[in-house]
Amino acid sequence: MAESNFVDYVKICCRSGKGGAGSSHLHRDKRTAMGGPDGGDGGRGGHIILRGNKQLWTLLHLKYRKHVIADDGKPGEGGLRSGATGKDDILEVPLGTVARHAETNEILFEITEDGEEKILLSGGRGGQGNHHYKTATRQTPRYSQPGEPGKEEWMILELKVLADVGLVGFPNAGKSTLLSVVTAAKPEIADYPFTTMVPNLGIVPYRDYQSFVMADIPGIIEGAAEGRGLGIRFLRHIERNSLLLFLVPADAKDLNKEYDILCEELRKYNPELLHKDRILAISKSDMLDEELMEEMKQELPKDIPSIFISSVTGYNMQQLKDKIWQTLNEE
Repeated sequence: MAESNFVDYVKICCRSGKGGAGSSHLHRDKRTAMGGPDGGDGGRGGHIILRGNKQLWTLLHLKYRKHVIADDGKPGEGGLRSGATGKDDILEVPLGTVARHAETNEILFEITEDGEEKILLSGGRGGQGNHHYKTATRQTPRYSQPGEPGKEEWMILELKVLADVGLVGFPNAGKSTLLSVVTAAKPEIADYPFTTMVPNLGIVPYRDYQSFVMADIPGIIEGAAEGRGLGIRFLRHIERNSLLLFLVPADAKDLNKEYDILCEELRKYNPELLHKDRILAISKSDMLDEELMEEMKQELPKDIPSIFISSVTGYNMQQLKDKIWQTLNEE
């Protein structure tokens, strides 16, 4: 997926349809000069609905659609004929899309399943026809109910990438290189920070034709949770990963410190992220010899499984996949 085409945030103005008015018709035909009320009900105004689509990976198709307007309901007619319901406007969105009210910032719901439909903005109800108001003392009511007006609100749609494994690390930790080695994804790779500006997804093939999804999350910087850089936008995508794979390069000045900073940024953003399963991978290990690896192992955190890997030479790649698969499938 091209970086310029990855859109994970859109703000749109939504207007649902107004309900049709009820009819105040009185029955008349060649044999009935003064019949009773037979006005039909007005039709419901169209809803604005979000529908999950597993074939979509971005909100690009909604980026330039600033107004979403559903149809109005039709008025009722004589002969107890109800008005037609206004056509709903259905927006297809990728799985992991969160809907929020733009003014209150309230989270309305999240779309997580293919084909799942939820009403973003409901249409106005149709008005009742005059036959509803007939009573023993009022045989021919000549009034009916108007339809409810539609609603108009600004809504925000945010995409939180859904993946089994999320790669967490500072810029240039080797996340994109790892993704390109274990999957068929082709993220941009270079030896300067912030090469990755949007999440990249790839499917990792495993033994016996099984697989899992890995997401390369853009690099975190210290202070990201306070909004430094594009921090909040990056951290949002980590929330929907089952397992967090921390990548710290072997040439880092202090492995423990880098890992602690990453954990602290996650904690500040959302403490629940630290309850997810974690694995620590020391990347770029091809520059280490066995003796140096053994020394560094003694300094690594004891509360998290760790492994030395090299995406360039393929060192411990299968062992990393085994460790990930085992963690994902633990009871």
